[in-house]
Amino acid sequence: MINNPRDLDRRRFLLAAAAAGAGTFAGVAAPAAAADRPARPEVGRRPVDQPAIDAVTGSIEADLVALRRAIHAHPEPAGEERHTAALVADRLRAAGLTVTTSVGGHGVVGLLHGAHRGRTVGYRADMDAVPAGHTVGGVTELGHLCGHDLHTTIGVGVAEVLARLRSRLSGTVAFLFQPAEEDLTGAQAMLDDGVLRRTGARELHALHCGPLPVGTIAVTPGFGMPGLDRGSVRLTGPNAAARAEAVAADVVRLATVARPQTLAEMEQLLVDLGTPDGPLARFVNIQHATPEADEDGAVTVQLSYRCWPEQRYREVRESVGAVAARYDGCAEFPDPPFPALVCPERDGIRLERRLRREFGPRQVTRMHAAPPFNGEDYALFGRRLPVTYSFLGVRSPGALVTTAFPHHVDFDPDEGAIGVGVRAMAGWLAERGRVAE
Repeated sequence: MINNPRDLDRRRFLLAAAAAGAGTFAGVAAPAAAADRPARPEVGRRPVDQPAIDAVTGSIEADLVALRRAIHAHPEPAGEERHTAALVADRLRAAGLTVTTSVGGHGVVGLLHGAHRGRTVGYRADMDAVPAGHTVGGVTELGHLCGHDLHTTIGVGVAEVLARLRSRLSGTVAFLFQPAEEDLTGAQAMLDDGVLRRTGARELHALHCGPLPVGTIAVTPGFGMPGLDRGSVRLTGPNAAARAEAVAADVVRLATVARPQTLAEMEQLLVDLGTPDGPLARFVNIQHATPEADEDGAVTVQLSYRCWPEQRYREVRESVGAVAARYDGCAEFPDPPFPALVCPERDGIRLERRLRREFGPRQVTRMHAAPPFNGEDYALFGRRLPVTYSFLGVRSPGALVTTAFPHHVDFDPDEGAIGVGVRAMAGWLAERGRVAE
């Protein structure tokens, strides 16, 4: 999948994105809010600027592509990211960061202290691979089909770029390389291990691969990723199996959106994500509703679903309860729903404004809905401090949309996106570190 490199320089993939980007995550952008006022630079000092970041990124871009391929060649499941964590820790130490390993499992934390006073801001990247069978379009082996190899590489790249510009950098940047995102346990484990207290981060930022043209970025002010709720309906007595099948069918009918099956449906999903107040402004996605026979002759329908906004959990639970009652069953939801990731609108607009200024308006768009089919344990960080979460385009010019859809068996991201992500996030973190309180 990665034997034929696509080493695009910055101009080439930005021009390609400009040609291909119209209509993808398309929508009407709201007026940008006023950004934070940057702290006045000390006399005689130039702060980190985008041209300096671009120059350093260009000098290490080929090496970062090689790093991505090394990570890609050794996929590791949630909780077993030993090789990836060691590789990351070695790179951060070589760049001069203060490194702590085994944070929340195999998590790695690197601290980069700038030469000048400022705030502490954070960047998070996830490291684990998609487990076998957790894909769309067929069953595969364990592999990096969600882009975490790119996420990790970009995080390392941002650290290396800013480390080379340390003499001009204000504040501290905390890099959080998180294990176990795919099973939604890694963020909580790092939080339980005191990662925010250890780093002192005031805010956190992240990127995720998405089916945008390479060279483009979508911001998510007011949106993010849906949470997840799980429950069951238990049926006993005569015809329990038949009633369970009916319950499962009725629960599936509660869905307002289904996973796209065709290329046309996938392309339409992208349009809907970029449509203000469109069909995905409110949704229910039933992940599964599966009857399972118990040893005592009863049958239990195990179910999970995602919805937006997350205030709809109560409504959906009540609807499932009504379905269960119609068939003399009992609905149970023993645990609170896993929370949604909701990015503060103000911070997302600030990021959008910066990216438009530095990369041009055609390279930046805004999502007006949350993707219905996947969640993110980054949401747990978002409940503790302000976050931004953006989608980085990884779709090669002319490539099918499936090649850029995370968790699809055809997922084959364009490595030209690595440099874009590094440039965008390095500039944003440098700016946030010197923002006046």
